[in-house]
Amino acid sequence: MKHGRRAGLTALTALTGLAATAAFALPAQAAHGPFVGPLNTVRTIASTVPGNGDVNPYGTALVEHSEGDLRGGDVLVSNFNNSGNKQGTGTTLVQVNPHGEADLFSQIDPNNLPGPCPGGVGLTTALSVLPGGWVVVGSLPTTDGTAATAKAGCLLVLDKHGNLRETISGHGINGPWDMTAAPHGDTTDLFVTNVLNGTVRANGKVVHRGTVLRLTLCTQDKDQAPTLLSSTVIGSGFAERTDPNALVIGPTGVGLGRDDTLYVADTLGNRVTAIPHASTRRSSDGTGRVVTSGGALNGPLGLAIAPDDEILTVNSGDGNLVDTAAYGRQLAVRTLDRSGSPAGAGALFGLAVDRDHHKVYFVDDATNQLDVLERP
Repeated sequence: MKHGRRAGLTALTALTGLAATAAFALPAQAAHGPFVGPLNTVRTIASTVPGNGDVNPYGTALVEHSEGDLRGGDVLVSNFNNSGNKQGTGTTLVQVNPHGEADLFSQIDPNNLPGPCPGGVGLTTALSVLPGGWVVVGSLPTTDGTAATAKAGCLLVLDKHGNLRETISGHGINGPWDMTAAPHGDTTDLFVTNVLNGTVRANGKVVHRGTVLRLTLCTQDKDQAPTLLSSTVIGSGFAERTDPNALVIGPTGVGLGRDDTLYVADTLGNRVTAIPHASTRRSSDGTGRVVTSGGALNGPLGLAIAPDDEILTVNSGDGNLVDTAAYGRQLAVRTLDRSGSPAGAGALFGLAVDRDHHKVYFVDDATNQLDVLERP
């Protein structure tokens, strides 16, 4: 999310060692406590600004297995803004290891794409690593950093060495904003939120046309780029609008639970909703069932699923992370960023859970860094 007072200010004081205190007391989970219960420290890993100066890190994806130039345990980060802080013009993916080393994984040339991507390149929070080391990242591009020039964009598919191999456009893709992936043998389902369905034309007014797509890709051949098999709208009617600071606000984070329920961060609705039978349903469930709303939520953006299907979300309106049980009780809050006024507003977006090491990685847009929430 763009905030002119902060985006691109890489010289800001790092948050290393910041105690991540609860914003207010919430009921504890009965059995073993919430996933973030023992996580009370925020530590800065590394800057996410590559050599070309891109800022505003959005997408965050954990690399689970080493493939090519992808290193297991590292985190991929996508940048939404260019060095001039124009939204929807970032072209870089940065790979960061847990020890603080950051490398450029890929820099995409908008003028040399292997297929159509209406409007060009502006890398969003939609970022996933597929079997075989294929990386898929969303593009919601602009020409001048404003919503007036935003175009439909596409999904960009890169191989395990960071080479751009194909684009996926059309088929309901219209401003891909966030994404999660679910592999099933030789196929992978991508669940993608879209925020440009009538949004630009509404010129700042709220429209209820945000969607969630299930895109099924064939990933059988590790040497051949995945091919699109089908596209299905499984969620629709989400509120969305353009915004001078955030470019666009609409359904953002998505995460798939063990029972095939897709959880969606409905940002403007200030709630998390659930779409059942996400991998098999043939029609839209609308905005789904409300899991939780209000409380510690404050414009939820990024979303990730922790063990026991706990739903982790980060707020756009403050610097807090909220841990919610699948049945809807908000279990815990951790403060990740206190900068700016209101404190932490606009700093958080993408996050990824490292289940093996009990950590939560997240990008901080205020400092252009990758940070981690972990045990003291």
